[in-house]
Amino acid sequence: MTNAAMRRAQLEALVEAQGGCRATPPLLLPADPYFDLAGEEFGRRLLLTADLTGAEHCLRPEFTLPIVRDYIADGTRQPAAFTYLGPIFRQRETGPAEFDQAGIELLAQPDGEVALDQVFTFARAALSIYGLPARIRLGGVGLFEALLVQADMPAAWRPRIRHRFGHTEAMERLLARLEAAPDAPRQEQPSRDVLIEDVTARMVSSGLSLSEGRTPEEIADRYLEQQALDAAHVPAKTLKLLRDYLAISGDVLSALRQVEALADSHKLMLGAPIRAIRRHLDKLGEARVDFDAGFSPRLDYYTGIVFEMTGRNGDVLASGGQYDRLLERLGATAPIAASGCALWVDRLEAEISA
Repeated sequence: MTNAAMRRAQLEALVEAQGGCRATPPLLLPADPYFDLAGEEFGRRLLLTADLTGAEHCLRPEFTLPIVRDYIADGTRQPAAFTYLGPIFRQRETGPAEFDQAGIELLAQPDGEVALDQVFTFARAALSIYGLPARIRLGGVGLFEALLVQADMPAAWRPRIRHRFGHTEAMERLLARLEAAPDAPRQEQPSRDVLIEDVTARMVSSGLSLSEGRTPEEIADRYLEQQALDAAHVPAKTLKLLRDYLAISGDVLSALRQVEALADSHKLMLGAPIRAIRRHLDKLGEARVDFDAGFSPRLDYYTGIVFEMTGRNGDVLASGGQYDRLLERLGATAPIAASGCALWVDRLEAEISA
């Protein structure tokens, strides 16, 4: 048996040892949920096809979403553990479009913190099979959301700022826009009915259809929404708070002390999410652990603690965290705690052969 085959067998054994159901979702899946949840950026990486009705499908690009959809469809809401190891398919700039992924998904567990510890242990054990040290980057989605709720700003801006969390360039553009916005009274806007009437008249006079494409009502609502946002001024002190927070990065203990100091200076109550991060550090052993206040996967269904384990050159070898919002986004009628992670098997092999 070659060394690679031996490592594969050990990874198979690790997956089986978790005591969960071995998940084998179909290779061909509906594409719409991926566009709805992950957006066009992820959608461009899908390998797409269409059936005779025109409905789009994709070759399985990951395991989490089909596992969660099947769990919700089952309707039991009982604690469940799923593991997997098999091929996924994504467009890449270089290299094959088919590669293996392994992982674990823990749903509706009685203690979400214990479940996340199990996810950390699984990921670290996988890296140890390949003889790789765990270099871990932690992020706090719940911590940022707690800060955002307490920060002094118009409510309309909170979801927009949250939506850009983890998108460094998009967040920078938004903060720069808010910093450049003048703090001045705005002109009174026409009523919605008046605006719809005006848009309708303009569309008719231009020969545009009132039913194809955006309707006058949609155009009016979008205009009024944008005007309301432009009029909702975010204080300069709040923008500085956001920039100072997002700039915090480094050794986890040092970084969390900086967050605590920032919270104290702005009279923010961030103790609970900070303690949640500290509680998990023991489970990470002697690994090198950094905390990056601006880090989050670019998916808004992640909720609490998120993480990446990286190789020597910064390649992500494992990633995951808590994603309680995903199950409600997919149709669950009540909150369901969820934690999990995915391992990139080809990257693990490449890391030890480099």
